[in-house]
Amino acid sequence: MQCQSCNNTDLTHVLSLGYMPPVNDMRPINVSATAQHWLPTDLLYCSNCELVQLECIADPEVVFPAHYPYTSGSTKILRDNFVELAHEACDLIDLKKDDLVVDIGSNDGTLLANFKDKAEILGVEPTAIAFVAHRRGIRTERRFFARDTGRWIAEKYGQAKIVTAANVFAHIDDIHGIIESIIDLMADDGVFISESHYLMTLIERLQYDTIYHEHLRYYSVTSLRNLLKQHGLHIFYVKRIPTHGGSIRVYARKEKSSAVNSKLSYPMMFEQTGDKLLAKLFAFASDVQLSKLNLMNALYLIKRSGGKICGISAPSRASTVVSYCRLDNSLVDFVAEVDGSLKIGKYMPGTDIPVVNEQELLERQPDFAILFSWHIADMLIPKLREKGYKGQFILPCARGMRLETKAA
Repeated sequence: MQCQSCNNTDLTHVLSLGYMPPVNDMRPINVSATAQHWLPTDLLYCSNCELVQLECIADPEVVFPAHYPYTSGSTKILRDNFVELAHEACDLIDLKKDDLVVDIGSNDGTLLANFKDKAEILGVEPTAIAFVAHRRGIRTERRFFARDTGRWIAEKYGQAKIVTAANVFAHIDDIHGIIESIIDLMADDGVFISESHYLMTLIERLQYDTIYHEHLRYYSVTSLRNLLKQHGLHIFYVKRIPTHGGSIRVYARKEKSSAVNSKLSYPMMFEQTGDKLLAKLFAFASDVQLSKLNLMNALYLIKRSGGKICGISAPSRASTVVSYCRLDNSLVDFVAEVDGSLKIGKYMPGTDIPVVNEQELLERQPDFAILFSWHIADMLIPKLREKGYKGQFILPCARGMRLETKAA
């Protein structure tokens, strides 16, 4: 195995979450959910370029199946983030109505919708969610973004002033080919904007549940700068954002470009590197194992005392917790999703735990609910109390595995 960024073969093994199915390969209820691909999840660290990466690179058609159920527009924090991204980008970049904005992994077009009145737009989305974007009036090419895609788009639609990759830049294999393809697509004064889950937040908040096969790389600013520099791209602005429990938005341009406000300086972030980072990664691995044991012990004690347990929300990260902690329908009766979710009527990957409409949570009132979107618990818990849920919440990945008490 070699580093996906610098090709170094001397990598350090940090953590394994065992084998698990792709987190969004959700089978319909009454169709066997256990006859799926099960793939290893080993986390590696490169001391040469500071990249943290997954060892297993799975076939993208397995990881992103045609029935991929995730829609970015269903999450308010993402919708708000993309509104803010568009405003910020327009402040930094001189965007004209006839300029082209291309979004890689555009999903249902939620990001691009914010540029619709500001420029020409184009999405690139490999899954059937592309049809949802089409119905919203978001022009979308249904295909994987690959080594030759940037040149193909540039020839068909023209070069892009802005290329975005929000929560997908860490997902794509052949990263060097992808970056070259992005450069082919970018105009000389173009800007590349990526959003990725931030390694330092992952470690600090014990977000092991964001480790799964879609995420091939876990970027720090240092590792991302080292990667882009190999291709003549210069990072000129970085911002920490709250999406996915803590991410970074990074702006990069061709080194000779002067397309952006030169008064903005690069915001230096303090990041540990080398032995200090490796020590933090090993401590993180130990805390992950302890968190798993704490959660499993709490659930078994609840079940032994006759308590009923459900899950609330089925984001991708929920599948990691379910697989790593070996949860099944003997422990968790169901997982509740908001009305309209494409995940309702399916099983959690690799299990017989059904995903049901949130109304069932309110009617059945289980004693405990595992809040899989625990990273936004402060926002979700008051809403669920307001809707009428009276049980206790379990925050599965928090250090010490917290229980939130019943409402008064």
